[in-house]
Amino acid sequence: MILNFAHRGSLTEAPENTLPAMEMAIKHKAKAVELDVQLTKDNHLIVIHDQNLSAYTNQAKGLIKDYTLDAIKKIDIGSTFSTEYKGVTFATLDEILELIPQGVIINIEIKNSPTAYSGIEQLLVSCLQQHNRLENVLISSFDYSALEKVQKAAPNLKLGLLINRRIRKAWRFIRSSGLSISSIHPNARYTNRKLIEESHRLGYKVYPYTVNSLESYNHLLKLGVDGVFSNNPAIFSQHLAEIC
Repeated sequence: MILNFAHRGSLTEAPENTLPAMEMAIKHKAKAVELDVQLTKDNHLIVIHDQNLSAYTNQAKGLIKDYTLDAIKKIDIGSTFSTEYKGVTFATLDEILELIPQGVIINIEIKNSPTAYSGIEQLLVSCLQQHNRLENVLISSFDYSALEKVQKAAPNLKLGLLINRRIRKAWRFIRSSGLSISSIHPNARYTNRKLIEESHRLGYKVYPYTVNSLESYNHLLKLGVDGVFSNNPAIFSQHLAEIC
């Protein structure tokens, strides 16, 4: 089965990683969504991609780690996207987990660079346990040490390894990492048939990112990927229309 992820929710229709973006992804019957987590100054899990607030608004500047949850919740990021979303703020992971149905797979990426958040892994595992969401969840990161800590805290959680560069015989590198990886998430530019075939041989699913054109999507499907991350979920229905 092909599993496609709505990257940061439906970010072309609503502010990325927010409740409205996730609501739109659900409305489009997404089977999986991707989101990013960081920590506030007072150690709350906040769903946001960039670590600097200036990427989202001119109302605030500086890093997420320097703001309390209460302060972050007062920042309007929706207006930057459109007047329709005026008043929309960043969501906590608790809020997202309450919103997304149990049947929808959630890929949670730990954003641990350039700022490394001490203890984020255990806080994430505890949050998932509190919401009874250890199933249908995939934890990914470019920070392999973060994945090691998640693995120790919750050995049954599925892990996805992000790869943003060309690695010679990447499947061997992954196998020797000591991580119980269920999937690899390579940059689409470095995804080829050899990588896919060898990864499948070792039992890894392959989900490239970020695939936004129908042409690229069709090409990767022909190579044998198990799904993709996309900012443009419309390509999935366009593909179905082509083959029906």
